[in-house]
Amino acid sequence: MSGPNGDPTISTDDGIINDDDEFGEEEYSAINTMLDQINSYLDDLEERNDALNGKLHELLESNRQARLDFRAQLDKTSPGCSSLFFQ
Repeated sequence: MSGPNGDPTISTDDGIINDDDEFGEEEYSAINTMLDQINSYLDDLEERNDALNGKLHELLESNRQARLDFRAQLDKTSPGCSSLFFQ
């Protein structure tokens, strides 16, 4: 007979594996509650991360647009000068 993980040399009859755990329903309920709280915290963290990521993309786009506007102004006032700053 193979063991619980498919190991042919270990069987539950050998006394190595004891299915009588010390956890009762209360302990499992407490663990489930803690896991639910962790899951909730992780969901909140993911939402905050998504919001920060969106704000970062907006900032990068705004920065890119400001550079393009600045370059256009430089080109209007002194053609060829912007190539010194933006290479």
